[in-house]
Amino acid sequence: MVKRIAAIVFIFICSSIAWGILSFTIFTRTYNFQDKLRGQVASIWGAEHYQSPPRASTQQTILKKVQAIENNQPVVKEIQDSVVQLLKIESSDIKVALELEHRQKGLLWYSTYKVAFNGTYVFINDSDTEDVTLTFTFPTSQAIYDDLVFKVNGEDSTFSNAGDSISTSTKVAKGSKVALQIGYKSQGMQRWTYNFGSEVSQVRNFRLVMTTNFRDIDFPENSISPSFKQQTDRGWELTWQYNNLLSGFTIAMVMPEKLQPGPLAGEISLFAPVSLFFFFFLMFIITTIRGIDLHPMNYFFLACAFFAFHLLLAYLVDHISIHSSFAICSAVSIFLVVSYMRLVVGIRFALLETSLAQFIYLVLFSYAFFFKGFSGLAITIGSIITLFLVMQLTGRIKWSERFAMATKPAPTQNQ
Repeated sequence: MVKRIAAIVFIFICSSIAWGILSFTIFTRTYNFQDKLRGQVASIWGAEHYQSPPRASTQQTILKKVQAIENNQPVVKEIQDSVVQLLKIESSDIKVALELEHRQKGLLWYSTYKVAFNGTYVFINDSDTEDVTLTFTFPTSQAIYDDLVFKVNGEDSTFSNAGDSISTSTKVAKGSKVALQIGYKSQGMQRWTYNFGSEVSQVRNFRLVMTTNFRDIDFPENSISPSFKQQTDRGWELTWQYNNLLSGFTIAMVMPEKLQPGPLAGEISLFAPVSLFFFFFLMFIITTIRGIDLHPMNYFFLACAFFAFHLLLAYLVDHISIHSSFAICSAVSIFLVVSYMRLVVGIRFALLETSLAQFIYLVLFSYAFFFKGFSGLAITIGSIITLFLVMQLTGRIKWSERFAMATKPAPTQNQ
């Protein structure tokens, strides 16, 4: 009996090493090319959007006194210098619509989205000149912008393109206001951010309304939560509204992630030895109680059938959905075990005890990883229930007698 247990333990250790190699391979395939794949998705679809408010500026010429040396004597000279003055934003009225569309590349899903942006900004000219330059910087240079709207005081305005920004010049009387309307449709990925400025900024009469087609909203660190939120048929309507805000934070939305096939397959494979341990433990207890002769080679083939589940899952998730892959791999592994145990022990034992144990410890334990944050708790509860049932079923068994019967040699024909 001791040699049999040692052989089973050896098979378990070798299987665990194989699963460790498989999980390492999955994680390597997943993360080694992550940055490259992310760049490919961004080049095809669009990069993250970091939207800033437009700028209104004036340029004034002033006389500046500087010290110079003439004829070996220090002199003070007046030179003309150009100073750029930024005008204050009197009010901001912004509407943003985010449409989530996941895209898969390799073993990862990327949270891509479509965005429709429309904002009206009112500036007040508190400078000494009427020549005002209005400049709008795009949220990223790695994106396309369709249905572009650029209006000054409600009228379409011609603009010059400077690569990542567009600008126009207009006349605004001193103390008067000018309204700039910006609109576009674009595409991005992972996150959308509205930045008030590079440092702590003062925002007056600000209102931003964001609509989403998803319900799983997430606001990252160093971002402001909405003032109001209302659930809609498709997602949420979120409103940020402030009369006089002083903040260095941003308004941001992180797109919800889809279940990642690569990391999930890697985690399930990394956890596989735990599933096999409980399965071997239960098979050993049942066969010992019933006096069934299950050789270590039988345990070896059972371990191979378990490993087939994770090996097939690792390479199937590249081609079909993770749920379909999981269902196919479960069916294949259970078929291997049941068809084999039918020959070793019998159809009844294969269909009842063996298939049920495999379904619980391989399929259900692995499926617990689909529920982020609850997998550890679910597995712990299942383990405790298993321990309780085994202890209750074997509490009256004299293990010394059982092991003695198992090690007693079978009688020969001459005895």
